[in-house]
Amino acid sequence: MKQMRSFVFAAALTVMGSIFAVPQFSQAHCQIPCGIYDDYARVKLMQEDATTVAKAVKLIHELAGKADAQSQNQLVRWVTNKERHAQNIIATISDYFLTQRVKTSQPDYAERLAKHHAVIVAAMVAKQNADQASADALAAAIDAVAPYYPEHKH
Repeated sequence: MKQMRSFVFAAALTVMGSIFAVPQFSQAHCQIPCGIYDDYARVKLMQEDATTVAKAVKLIHELAGKADAQSQNQLVRWVTNKERHAQNIIATISDYFLTQRVKTSQPDYAERLAKHHAVIVAAMVAKQNADQASADALAAAIDAVAPYYPEHKH
């Protein structure tokens, strides 16, 4: 039995070693098939998420302090939705725009990077807070990156 475990361990190490020993070639290519997703539509979805965050903040304030079960249930649901929609924005910026659309070859790379990062930070702050200023800052940060992704009429 001990010999069998040693053999399995050695085989696993050999397989792992061969994976890391083989040169891995990387190409700058989309994580998804090119041409399928519409950058403008993604911005619109982030703006919709930001609107949901703002609505959630408003309703959280309306429900705060109410002790009945229904109000408490709705309060929890709005907090959960606020956080989910803010996280959607973070995921869209990081997983889509920063990996595929913001490139070091762009002449305004630093500016683009800073503006996209500002969206992530604003979404994080909106998740952590329930104030209108955070929701407004998130919407403004998204609006600041929107001009990079104009609507294309087909």
